[in-house]
Amino acid sequence: MPQKIALFPFREELPCFTHVLLNALDMHEKGCEACIVMEGASVKLVAELSREDNPLHKLYAKAKGLGLIAGVCKGCAHMLGATQAAKDEGLALLDDMNGHPGMFRYINEGWTVITF
Repeated sequence: MPQKIALFPFREELPCFTHVLLNALDMHEKGCEACIVMEGASVKLVAELSREDNPLHKLYAKAKGLGLIAGVCKGCAHMLGATQAAKDEGLALLDDMNGHPGMFRYINEGWTVITF
């Protein structure tokens, strides 16, 4: 079983992101090293998830509190108007691949990458 899992959500869909959060938390609780790298349109979810009235806020806050959210794509956040929300939440803006977070780094470090 892989011990390091990087989850890369690309969609701006709360039902899809629910599974990202649940899986990251489940993997963490079972001893895996897990992280979430928010890419593409998913970066727009940060503003929604940070609101306490959002049904997923508690899951998001738990994942964030455990350090499971590696960060958000800097390029996509800029293009989609989500940079300030990411900064307000203290999330890293990832840009090691021409302004976007590259998967190579994770693969090279032995992570299994799963996209949503």
